[in-house]
Amino acid sequence: MKTLICIPTYNERENLEAFTSAVLASSPATTEILVIDDNSPDGTGALADAIAARNSRVHVLHRAGKLGLATAYLEGFRWGLERDFEWIFEMDADFSHDPAHLPEFHAVMASGKADVVCGSRYVPGGGVSNWSRGRLLLSRAGSLYSELWLGGGIKDWTGGFNVWHRRALARMGLSSLRSKGYAFQIEMKYRALLTGARLIETPIVFRERRAGHSKMSGSIVREAIGGVALLRIRSEFDRLFA
Repeated sequence: MKTLICIPTYNERENLEAFTSAVLASSPATTEILVIDDNSPDGTGALADAIAARNSRVHVLHRAGKLGLATAYLEGFRWGLERDFEWIFEMDADFSHDPAHLPEFHAVMASGKADVVCGSRYVPGGGVSNWSRGRLLLSRAGSLYSELWLGGGIKDWTGGFNVWHRRALARMGLSSLRSKGYAFQIEMKYRALLTGARLIETPIVFRERRAGHSKMSGSIVREAIGGVALLRIRSEFDRLFA
């Protein structure tokens, strides 16, 4: 399976080299990496170029500035679709998405039973490491709130360690996605369900980042809360007036 792993970066120089090495070591030889760097002031982009110069399985997409996680992934998806990748991953470069789980994703992909495979902290075998009780409650509440509004039976709506078959991405209309930040992950899963994609959750343990600083902010949380209700309202509007 020709597979692309999209890794957005902003100030991830401390993690990038070890992370890309771990990803490639845990993946089949048909797997390649696309680093999408938002002009990191710490030199992440230059390091990514150096890694790519040494390894033909690593590619780099440079962007003008800090344009956001959602737009980074959308550019990565389009890049992969244009180059005929069959499966396209989302992963964070800070080791919170552990490359050791990649063989489990590939096993589900190879089974032919899924169009989307989502890493889930909240199915049996999943979990979190080194989180405060408050952060865990916030994350669980976000997924429960999303399930209340959207249905679908997904346990981990906000998780960002996912892989999409190209046919699932092609059906959902990437150009019309509205969400940014972590609400983007919710909208992607909801769009997949609305278009009939087969979605399977596989357990992961989400670990606190090894180095650097979290990109989470209050505005991201507020957008996710308001965005979930709007997703349901818009889908009902589209259904009624289609």
